[in-house]
Parts: sequence; C-alpha cells; structure tokens
Amino acid sequence: MKTRFAANPLAMAVVTALAAQSTWAQEDPAAGSLEVVTVVGKSVSYANNDVSTEMIEQQSTITSVLAVIDNLPGVLINEGDTFGSDDWSTTVSIRGFQLSLDEQQIGTTADGIPNGNSNYGGGAKANRYIDTENLLGATVSQGTADIASRSHEALGGTINFTTIDPGEEEKLVISYTTGDFDAQKYYARYETGELLNNTYAWISASSSENSDWVDQVAENTRDHLAVKFISEINGIGLTGYLSYDDVHEDNYQRVSLDQFNENPEWDRLNGDWTGIPYVDQVYRRGWSTLRENLLGYLKADFSLAGVDVSSNVYFHENEGRGDWLPPYLLNNDGSITSFVDANGQPLTPNAGCVSSITFPYGGSGPESDPACYASNAIPVGSYRHTHYEKERFGFNVDFAWTVDLNGLENTLRGGLWFEDYERDEYRDWHQVIDSRSSFRFDHQAYLTQYDRAFPVETLMYYLEDTLTIGPADIRLGVKEFDVELDREDHLTASPEVTINSDSDTLVSGGVVFRLPVDGLEFFTGYAENFAAIKDSVLESGESAIEDIEPELAENTDIGLRYTGPNLSASITFYEIEFDNRLTFLQTSDPTLGPQYSIEDGRYLNVGGIDSSGVEIAATLRINDYWSAYFSYTDNESEYVGTGDEDLDDLIGITPGNTVFGAVEDMYVISLDWQKEKYFAGISTKYVGDRWMNFDNTQKIDAYTVTDVYAGVTLQFSGDIKELNIRATVNNITDEDYLAGVAGQAAWIGAPRTAAINFSATF
Repeated sequence: MKTRFAANPLAMAVVTALAAQSTWAQEDPAAGSLEVVTVVGKSVSYANNDVSTEMIEQQSTITSVLAVIDNLPGVLINEGDTFGSDDWSTTVSIRGFQLSLDEQQIGTTADGIPNGNSNYGGGAKANRYIDTENLLGATVSQGTADIASRSHEALGGTINFTTIDPGEEEKLVISYTTGDFDAQKYYARYETGELLNNTYAWISASSSENSDWVDQVAENTRDHLAVKFISEINGIGLTGYLSYDDVHEDNYQRVSLDQFNENPEWDRLNGDWTGIPYVDQVYRRGWSTLRENLLGYLKADFSLAGVDVSSNVYFHENEGRGDWLPPYLLNNDGSITSFVDANGQPLTPNAGCVSSITFPYGGSGPESDPACYASNAIPVGSYRHTHYEKERFGFNVDFAWTVDLNGLENTLRGGLWFEDYERDEYRDWHQVIDSRSSFRFDHQAYLTQYDRAFPVETLMYYLEDTLTIGPADIRLGVKEFDVELDREDHLTASPEVTINSDSDTLVSGGVVFRLPVDGLEFFTGYAENFAAIKDSVLESGESAIEDIEPELAENTDIGLRYTGPNLSASITFYEIEFDNRLTFLQTSDPTLGPQYSIEDGRYLNVGGIDSSGVEIAATLRINDYWSAYFSYTDNESEYVGTGDEDLDDLIGITPGNTVFGAVEDMYVISLDWQKEKYFAGISTKYVGDRWMNFDNTQKIDAYTVTDVYAGVTLQFSGDIKELNIRATVNNITDEDYLAGVAGQAAWIGAPRTAAINFSATF
C-alpha cells in the first residue's frame, strides 16, 4: 500500500500550526454575535467530527438529515436532488467506503439505535427516522469507531444522528418552506414544558412534497410524525422516542459518461407517456420507491453500586416496494408477449420488419415496435413490484465502572447488543390496463416471481479497559459478533439456507496523550472492523454460499487535535486494509437496461482494498461576528487482487487501480456571519476526479459546488416570541457534474436549487 503522508506539504503545515499554542483570550460574545461550535469531536483515540450549527444552517429545512455531514473531512454525500427525495440515488462515501445500491460499508445509528442496514431493498438510512427540523446534530467516526457502535456494516466507520431533547418551557413552533421544483413543506412541533414531575416531551408533524429537477413530473411526498420524552424517576433517566415516516419517491436514473457528456441535464428517464411500452419503460413515474418506517425506543440510564448503566429496547417496522415498468408480459414458461390481438392472443411481428425504435438502451428489435404489427395490434406491458417488509426487535446494555488504582483512574466498559429481525421480500407482476393511455395497472397480480424471508439473529458483545496514566489515556478492547442468517422460500420447495457469519475476536485499542500545550493532544487508534454477510447475498441464486466470507477491515488512525477559545482543529493520518471484499457481479451493464425477469447477478469475495490518507478540519473564530471553517481530504483507495488472475479479469479488477467512485481530493471552505438579528454564510466544496469503472478508463471530472444562505431572526414580546426567515441556494453557480456512483454508472448532480423558510415560535 502506498503511503503519502510525508509528501503532503499542506498536512505538515497544519501539524506545525497545531503545535503552536493559541494566545487568544476567551471573550464573552456580545449579544447577537456568532457562537462557534467545535467540529473536531470527542477526545478519543480515533478520528471523529461533529457537525456545527452552521453546517445545519447551510441546508434548507426540506432537505434530508444526511446532507448536514457533507462538509466534514473524508465524507462525500450525493443525493439525486437537493432535497434528498430519492433513496435510490443516494450515496455516502467515507475514506473510499460506500453506502450505495451495491455497497453497505458504513454504519448508521439514530440516537445510538442501529438502523438495520442501509440498503435500498428493505434497509433504511437516518433520514427515514429523523425530521431535519428535529435534528440536534451528527457525529462521524471515520474508520476506527467506538467499540460500542451497533452496526452490521461499519467497515468504514459510523455516523450517529441525534434528535433534539424537549425544552423546559412550553412552546409551539410552526414552519413553512417553499422552493424550486414545486417544493414545499409544512412542519409543526409542540413542546409541553414540564408535563409531569421531571418529565418533558414534544410532538411534531410534517408534510412535504417536491417534483424532480429534470422534467418536473415526479410526485415525491413525505409525511413524518415523531414524539419524544425525557424523564427522571428515582434516579433513573428515561428517554423515549417514536417516529413514523411515509414516503413516495420517483427515482432518478444513472447515466454513462458518454450520456452525461451528450446531455448533462437529462438522466434518460422521460416525463411523458408515449403509449409504446418499450419507450415507456423509462417513464419516470413508473420508477418509484414507496416506504413506511416506524421506529421506537426506550432508554434507561442509572447508576448501580458505583457502576453507570445505560440500556435500551427498540423496535422497527419497515414496509414498502420498488416499482419498474417491463415493456412486455412475462409468461409462466419464461417467454414474453409484447403485442396481442383483440382476444388477448399473442402476436408476432411482420416478417422482415426492421424496428425504427432507437431509444432507450440503444433501441429495440421488431418485437417491440408497433410499426411492425397490424394497426389493430394492442401493446401490452407490466408494472413490476418488489415488495419489502422488515420487523426488528433489539436491546442494548452497556456499563462503565470507574475506580482508582493506586492513584490511577481506570474505567472498565462492556456491553452487549442483541437483535432479532426478519426481512420478507417478494416480487409480483401486474398488467398495465391499457398501455396506450397510461401506466395504471391491475391491482391483481398475474404472476408472483419469488417470495422469500430472511430471519437474522445478531449478538454483539464487547469489553474495553481505559487506564489514565498522567497525561495519557490508554485503552484496549475486544469485540465479537455472532450472526446467523437464514433464507426461507415461501413460493417453492427450496430447502432453507443458513449462514453463520460469526466474527473472530476483534481487537481495538489506542492512546490519547495530552501535550504540554493547553488544548493540544495526540491520539492514535487501531480497530478491526467487521461486516456480517447481508441477507441480500441469499437473494441471488447464482452465489456460491459456502464460499462467501464476512468482510474485514483493519483501521489505524494517528493524529493531533487542538481545542482552544478561538480555534479548534484536527489532523488525522489513516491506513486501512480491507479484506474479503464482497462484490455483486452484475449480469449486465445498468446503462444497457434493467434485468426484469432474471436474477441480476451473484456475490463473491474479490480480494480487498487498501486505503491511506489524511484528513484535516479547522474552525476559526475570527471575531464576534465572523467564523471560518476548512476541511481537506487526501485519500488513496486501491484494489487488492484476489490472487487469481482469471477471477480478477472476470470481475474487471486490476490490482493497484483506484476504487471506482472513491474521491482522492476534497476540500471545503465555509465563511459564516452573524450580527444581532441577521445571519448569512457561504460554503464551497471541491470534489476531485473519480473513476466510474473498475478499469479506470472512465474518468469523472472534478467539480465545485457552492451553497449560500441568509436570514433574519426577529424577537417579540407578545404571543409570537420569535420569527425566523431564512433563504438557501444550493449549487448557486449551477454546476453540471456527476454525483453518486454505483454499478459503474453515475447519477447527475442536482442543479441550482433555492428554498426559503418561514418559522414562528409561540
């Protein structure tokens, strides 16, 4: 693995700057002045960064919570539009690890509760559980995350999103947002004040909608309800949360590099219905994601015989489907029918007819062209539904016991996580009632293609000891996963399949050393991260189950962290060795058209990835009104071969090639201002060149996106206590660029998008 640490002059300059002690004195900010929030994270032996208030302000209230972490070092968030209204096109990248259609390598939690996988097919990201206006903050632990993190997929670290707590005073907040592409959102939150003795709560509701930015025909809607309470009873701290989220999203589609260069404002989905099934397979409103998520938890924190205990119990229900429009009827014998006569009998095209259809996917043969049939031939098509259901139940117990060992502070931590869930998935085909007029379909399915269930049981347990010796905190921990995954077939007599993807003992450790300069510390950490085999692996009939192994990553962080009255900064060097990389080998190129009726491919372990790099973050308080933020990422992620040249060729991997979709260079520069009742800010992010494919022959050009915001907060003494008006413009320069990458194709980035929010507090 190539290491470029010593050769990076910017990194070494920041190291020098961090070594110098700040001489600025802490001053009490004047009324209405800017309050800078540090983003360097907790004092632990691994890299971690918190979002600041300014990062939240840079996003409109209608966007998803994922967008707020995009400025942190090492992090790249791409969504199909500015509002994050399409899970299909959402990708998250950290240090070359991905969350996308075909990768699940980053752990996600909401208030510390595991999200239950982030995949499109039955998984959920944090935006399904948290409304943006209920977001308190988010912490990204890149690479070497906390040993207690609950996730099946935390190879590249974890992201924890947190919700606001109820306030002590009764109040009502109402909010309205409107923006480009028919966007609008209604939101209200009522805070009870002290509801019962030492008990406080809030309840919120929101409804939002927007169209797509390409054709403005999509019908994206989201309804969200949430309630939270906190209480203290006999020394036990209780926290309860319940959220319900219901979305209908019309998707964006990936394009090839040639397609983007030909027209960077069209993703090759159409906004109009033509009446020709082959063309209408790319009708945007037929590409849809429908999801309902219900998540609830109850936490209890208390002390018992000098031991701090934290526990929770949670449940999660997920239900929904994904829609596509196959341009034919699928028969029981596997054959297809594209046109029928008035009696419903299949027709064949006229002999010698040559199709004139050239779009999509390079055109079709005569079997799909109405010009190759008699004028009274009737086109027929399908509306294919893939149904997803999931039920999860779990609980966590953690303890921390701190004692004095001959003048040395020692903390022993431990805990366990248990989760039992079952995911069901089935696919059925519905006939479009009249393909000549619309995509309305017969709700009675004419074919069920498959019906499967995937029960999973997870037990994770860990133990970690931290000893403080003078200026140093030294920690050492061990962690294990026991995961059992089954597949049950409800449609055929196929035997049940079981995989035990238990981990070895995973070791982690690190040191935090407080240097003689006040606020400056050195840290280093090591962790062995693990990703269990996903149930999606068992969906593919081609996969050789007995040959598949869990994925492993060894993460090492080394860095400096400084926190002062006017400056907070961190620099982290990292190296990661990722083994047993599990990859989905697609049957076809996604830009050539979807596979409607067959399994899409198979999974196999294909070597690994080596990553190394440097991450820098700094927040500077310039004066009472101005603050600046800067982050920089230099990442190198390369494929490691399987050791089998024939297998490498089959997968398309060349050892030493850069991981496709992984960005090598990123930086963010933000400037924020607040004076009395006014506030404003500007943030620019540069994303360097990336590769679209394994072969590193299709290069995605670098891009720069700039966001601005401005607003005013008015205080009152009457019934209306506060009125806030805030305008946001994302991608103000209207940059054309390719954003998220998956399956060796990419989604087009969102254009300039403006929104304005009005909120009032009573």
